[in-house]
Amino acid sequence: MAKLGPGDVAPDFELPRDGGGTISLSAVRGRPVVLFFYPKDDTKTCTEEAISFSALAGEFERAGVALIGISPDSAKSHDCFTKKYNLAVALAADEEKAVVNAYGVWVEKSMYGRKYMGVERTTFLIDRQGTIVRVWEKVRVAGHADEVLAAAKTI
Repeated sequence: MAKLGPGDVAPDFELPRDGGGTISLSAVRGRPVVLFFYPKDDTKTCTEEAISFSALAGEFERAGVALIGISPDSAKSHDCFTKKYNLAVALAADEEKAVVNAYGVWVEKSMYGRKYMGVERTTFLIDRQGTIVRVWEKVRVAGHADEVLAAAKTI
């Protein structure tokens, strides 16, 4: 599926989340939303990203912005990841890969000449009406959460 971009309507979802229960995009409608897609819990770069968003979670909340991380890991994996690093962001479990496919971030990747399917680290900023405002593709983690927070404060 093609990647979504600014002006596209963000596909709704309802997924299991860390801590039990579910989380959906429609449940936070009326607030700006940051969706950050990441490949795998408890790996170096994914951990750095989750920790950096967690460090700013209070600022996102004060700005009225919902913050949701999504990966194909299970809710149980998310629970362990959250506890291990004391994360302060909601983590949604997309084990069926329906949401990563809907957002176009489940892509062919290559490492050491081996091709495989995986999540391309991507962040979407969605406005109060559910329209994608900005997309960061192939995210570099250093400074990313700060940049996303600054952009989210403008909508």
